Amino acid sequence: MKIAIDAMGGDYAPLEIIKGAELAIEKFDNIEIILLGNKEMINKNNKDEEKLKYIYTTEIISNNESPVTAIRKKKNSSMSVGLDLLNSDEADAFLSAGNTGALMAGALLKIGRIKGIDRPALAPILPTLKGATVLVDAGSNTECKPINLLQFAAMGYVYAQKMFNIDNPRVGLFNVGVEEEKGNDLTKQAYALIKNANLNFIGNVEGRDIAYGVAEVVACDGFVGNAILKSMEGTASIISLLLKEEFNRNLLTRLSAFLMIGGIKRIIKKMDYTEYGGAPLLGIKKPVIKAHGSSKAKAIYNAIRQAKNFVEMDVLTHIQKQIEIIGDDLNARK
Repeated sequence: MKIAIDAMGGDYAPLEIIKGAELAIEKFDNIEIILLGNKEMINKNNKDEEKLKYIYTTEIISNNESPVTAIRKKKNSSMSVGLDLLNSDEADAFLSAGNTGALMAGALLKIGRIKGIDRPALAPILPTLKGATVLVDAGSNTECKPINLLQFAAMGYVYAQKMFNIDNPRVGLFNVGVEEEKGNDLTKQAYALIKNANLNFIGNVEGRDIAYGVAEVVACDGFVGNAILKSMEGTASIISLLLKEEFNRNLLTRLSAFLMIGGIKRIIKKMDYTEYGGAPLLGIKKPVIKAHGSSKAKAIYNAIRQAKNFVEMDVLTHIQKQIEIIGDDLNARK
């Protein structure tokens, strides 16, 4: 299996990207990693050229560039060349921690959508009290139609099945109340569509429900999803900081921390987004994974693991089948 990685994307590129790739090569026997990036910067930061294959590029897409313009003009950027490798089957998956909009635009222009999918969606995994939840969409589509939310729910359902090894994951629709009649026109119409689909739909879920793990999949539009994602990331960071502050308050609290160190580490690990890798662009015809922009080596390693599992479990084929079933059901009801 070949995984192409944008070595120039992210806040800590290329050093942390290279470190994460090296960790993955050490751990997994059946993968080959292709790093794409600036030759001078990669050679300066790489300490072990034997483990990884490199393709040198001359351009970098920054976070403040227009996504479509950057992809079209910077044809020799690490992101653009990586997507070309995926499109030509020279790589089985592509991973980037760079510009999210450019990655989505590039994936759509160079690779395209799964048949039957109107809009691909970003699907990060959120830590919860009971395990984890797939959030679809987390920022790719700020304005949606009811059919989009149905497709997000269906893609998330399949992704949760394969990645969490759950036969029938619970699917919820994000809303301002749990009652069926709550919400705006979008959520009301989406509720009716998802309710009649071949999914384990549990109804509406509120913001406070997500962290308790009431559903393995939560569908919403990208505007709402991005707000949920950033709020939960911020809350997790604050809790971690408050724990450190309290346990360093005095000698007695430091002693308490020493006695509780095992439990504290487990709590922090459970809430750490880097444990879950990146977010796939569900609905794209080939595996594209978006790692967090602030990813360091550990997060990149886990994103590579995620890409590997995504390919091995043939998630995209199963998504295609699920979308076909939903399309047939919708046509039958017309």
